[in-house]
Amino acid sequence: MIVVTRLNNTRFAVNPDLIERIQSSPDTTLTLVGGTSYIVTETMDEVIEMIAAYRAGVIARARAMPTFDGPGTSLGVVPFDRAERAVPSGSR
Repeated sequence: MIVVTRLNNTRFAVNPDLIERIQSSPDTTLTLVGGTSYIVTETMDEVIEMIAAYRAGVIARARAMPTFDGPGTSLGVVPFDRAERAVPSGSR
């Protein structure tokens, strides 16, 4: 979620994956995929930077997650680079 500010200075969080369009004319308006619109005090460039930082953070956290290290571990997660080796040969 990214945190933005309404014109009355109240802050709220919005899921950046639901933002369909950002307009600046002169106020910045966020339009979500369902049609809901919000006017915010942040500039278009600031909102875009927040979205980029949010997505970079998601990727960084995903890369830092523990991975499957072999039999006996309880995670059950197979890293992408080892997924091909994890598929039994008879099931391809």
